[in-house]
Amino acid sequence: MTVRVMLISPGMNAALREARFAGDAPLDDSGLRPALAAAAAGSVPVADQWLRGPTLRCHGTAEALGLRPDTEHALRDWDMGRWSGARLSEVSADEPDAVAAWLADPSAAPHGGESLLELCARVGAWLDSPHGDGAGRVLGVVEPAVIRAAVVHALALPPQAFWRLDVAPLTLTELSGRSGRWNLRCGRPLVSEEGVR
Repeated sequence: MTVRVMLISPGMNAALREARFAGDAPLDDSGLRPALAAAAAGSVPVADQWLRGPTLRCHGTAEALGLRPDTEHALRDWDMGRWSGARLSEVSADEPDAVAAWLADPSAAPHGGESLLELCARVGAWLDSPHGDGAGRVLGVVEPAVIRAAVVHALALPPQAFWRLDVAPLTLTELSGRSGRWNLRCGRPLVSEEGVR
């Protein structure tokens, strides 16, 4: 069965602006305003099933978009272990060899959390599983790392391609097809900058 998986990246927050590893910081005003504008503009796609990652940022974005999705733990953010909540610059200064290994080796998890390969496998298993009771359109509000992992899996890209994919806040990435054969449409903003006042 063909399915359309639509993934929305959550709005901006302080942790993203500060280049922090994961953590569970809520959405702030700079992320809330565009999400409310997208909801008011009717920019949220129609779906048969609504999901969200378990972070506060995903929850706040989904709520601002007018969605009441189920929490899907398979779509949780990348587990950064002991690096969680720390700034990239701090970790790079304290553990330069560990950061270099993490960036170069997709199987490395020097932080004690998930490796890139584990993240891609987890998200890929969810993507390839049946979705709901014949749900043809699935909409999820999920962290950017989850979207990047889904794209890497769907297009059978080498894991290192993950680092070359950018996912801006409050953008829509669409995967349509089925396990083993996916098509991609990425990066559509839910609302234009003019629409946010």
